[in-house]
Amino acid sequence: MASSIALKTFIGLRQSTADTKSTTTTVVSSPHRKLRINASKSSPRVTGRNLRVAVVGGGPAGGAAAETLAKGGIETFLIERKLDNCKPCGGAIPLCMVGEFDLPLDIIDRRVTKMKMISPSNVAVDIGRTLKPHEYIGMVRREVLDSFLRDRASDAGATVINGLFLKMDLPKSKNDPYTLHYTDYNAKTGAVSEKKVLEVDAIIGADGANSRVAKGISAGDYEYAIAFQERIKIPDEKMKYYEDLAEMYVGDDVSPDFYGWVFPKCDHVAVGTGTVTHKGDIKKLQTATRLRARDKIEGGKIIRVEAHPIPEHPRPRRVLDRVALVGDAAGYVTKCSGEGIYFAAKSGRMCAEAIVEGSENGKRMVDESDLRVYLEKWDKTYWPTYKVLDILQKVFYRSNPAREAFVEMCADEYVQKMTFDSYLYKRVVPGNPLEDLKLAVNTIGSLVRANALRNEMEKLSV
Repeated sequence: MASSIALKTFIGLRQSTADTKSTTTTVVSSPHRKLRINASKSSPRVTGRNLRVAVVGGGPAGGAAAETLAKGGIETFLIERKLDNCKPCGGAIPLCMVGEFDLPLDIIDRRVTKMKMISPSNVAVDIGRTLKPHEYIGMVRREVLDSFLRDRASDAGATVINGLFLKMDLPKSKNDPYTLHYTDYNAKTGAVSEKKVLEVDAIIGADGANSRVAKGISAGDYEYAIAFQERIKIPDEKMKYYEDLAEMYVGDDVSPDFYGWVFPKCDHVAVGTGTVTHKGDIKKLQTATRLRARDKIEGGKIIRVEAHPIPEHPRPRRVLDRVALVGDAAGYVTKCSGEGIYFAAKSGRMCAEAIVEGSENGKRMVDESDLRVYLEKWDKTYWPTYKVLDILQKVFYRSNPAREAFVEMCADEYVQKMTFDSYLYKRVVPGNPLEDLKLAVNTIGSLVRANALRNEMEKLSV
């Protein structure tokens, strides 16, 4: 059904300016694939060294970007403030990410093959019947995944700096360097920290929703959600229930515009919720989420509490001159599902590939036209996914009756197959016309019933 929707506009994702500069084309051999290099004739060669790029932020976006840059011959610096950071994140990754990013299976805590979608009236629908034996949703802890990606970037040659990025000075002329100011926590002077500067040719901002790199290029603001999550250690006998199962709760009580979740980790569960419209009520919404799941997490002990802003749509500006934004800094979190890990890592890699290719493996300077290659590729590949999920959130998360209709729709086997195929492999799956028609009729029926129920509820409340 998603593939048949005509999509024309979407905030923040737009056609990038065409590159009108003359180019030369070179094919560079790679052990994995061939990269087609489009180096601008006007781009000067970097003399006496390779191109220098700073990646600010060491999450999935930053780690993937730094590894790709370092392998591509770029002198790479990765700056991360907190190397043991645990972002409040459900931690779900699609199956395709395991293969694409060559992730070892031992960093995946759980392989979820079953999900329960639970309606406002506590009607539970089991999801996962259409999964093949080898298919699953991976559950990871961000501190484990992020550390792995950073370590791999370091092994590839990137310099990892444990430091806090403060600000950047823009170049005074076309090919002058950017000057980054940061607090170095690795200082060996006996002091707690040391202020330092770093000169680089280009910057990738992978520093999250509150990105200082984004502020440095006046990238514009976006609406954001607050995600709140508690890690809860529950008794072993209760943990067995969540061995390969995740739960999603919908309802005004857990979130007026998102959902609550219980996702399994290695030896505990992550219980959380999020909201854009009621940020001040986040703790009350979290309490309601725990209450909905109380029978299954009873006797548990909270071992960690986490909260973090989550972007709701891409920033108005994602590239300026030799600075590009990726991951949460760019606003790449999907609506409806709130997924961001895969898109963060993918955007980091795609941006880095554009720099490697545009610089002829670090031999030439890059400019904005090189970075816009990444934007064009990103928007063409993922814009439909973001738009479809935006529509779904507006239609089904607007009221409790609409959420009841959403859960009812999720019981349909065809819906489950289309949803999982799209999620696991990150592609818009072409549907069966007859099944699409039946789904459209059923969806309309569910929404009609939801609207009738809402009208009755409004009468009772008068």
